Amino acid sequence: MSLLNFIDSSINEVTSGNFSSVCDLFAGTGAVGRYYKKRGKNVISNDIQFYSYVLNRNYIGTSECLNFAGLCDEIPSLRKSTNRYRCVCEYLSSIPGVEGFIYTNYCLGGSGNRLYFSDHNGLLCDAIRNRIDEWKARQKITEDEYYFLLCSLLESIDKVANTASVYGAFLKKLKRSAQKQLEIIPALPIIRSGGKYIVYNDDANAIVRKNTVDVLYLDPPYNQRQYATNYHLLETIARNDLPAIYGKTGLRDYTRQKSAYCSKTTVKQTFRDLVANAKAKYIFLSYNNEGLMSFDDIKEIMGTRGKYGCYSKEYHRFKADASRNYSASGTTEYLHYVACNG
Repeated sequence: MSLLNFIDSSINEVTSGNFSSVCDLFAGTGAVGRYYKKRGKNVISNDIQFYSYVLNRNYIGTSECLNFAGLCDEIPSLRKSTNRYRCVCEYLSSIPGVEGFIYTNYCLGGSGNRLYFSDHNGLLCDAIRNRIDEWKARQKITEDEYYFLLCSLLESIDKVANTASVYGAFLKKLKRSAQKQLEIIPALPIIRSGGKYIVYNDDANAIVRKNTVDVLYLDPPYNQRQYATNYHLLETIARNDLPAIYGKTGLRDYTRQKSAYCSKTTVKQTFRDLVANAKAKYIFLSYNNEGLMSFDDIKEIMGTRGKYGCYSKEYHRFKADASRNYSASGTTEYLHYVACNG
């Protein structure tokens, strides 16, 4: 059983399927929100990382088909195209590269002496990212089209990144997948639905105070590794803000995106605050057995809101970093829940 099926079956058992709205508070790539959008639920999605907001703004926030009518003069083939999504993405894949921020700082041909992307892919990424902003500034694309194209770029550039998995480090030599030329593949098809959808790019503990939902789903960071450092390059491409960077890996400042859930000294109080202020009928928390909070910590905090329970599932460990020493070959994924009083 996949993790999504495990989550869904557990939520349905606790709620008897009697829920119409879901808030995915630490959304990441938006898998949970997409799952429930397809099933006709109203969805609120949030993440503090802007690159994640871009993905969710496209997959959750957009529900109507796009036609890119404003680009017909620049891309004449659009007028007769039977797949306008693919047509625009193919056009972007074919434009000349430019020496921009990504090429200069994250490719060997630039001055940064970093190897996150091949020179060709860094040049093309810069050109595409700038063209998308240019189209937006000239009102050639709508807000929905803008986020669709950004989402497509982020997902496509990630496939040719020269990393082991995350962006905390780059490899010394271009791996086979990073040698492939960047091709912008259209993001997955828009989920057409008549529900209500809100997408935020904000602090999780602030969002729970202003939204009332049936099911609040939580998947916060569980260890000391900050997401902002692991995905800093996707954040920079998403924002296109030319930040000051530092260090061997070219990190951007992430002070405002540091998560209190990644600190042993702050995680319990931060989680307690979230649970206390959540406006939900049910709260579900995904957390594994290696997290900063103990099982008993979570049970005590969630139990203050009502009837507590827990499901568990064993998983083989995904070893993303071969250099790390892992204490066990598998992990236990817990889905804690509370049916809230009042």
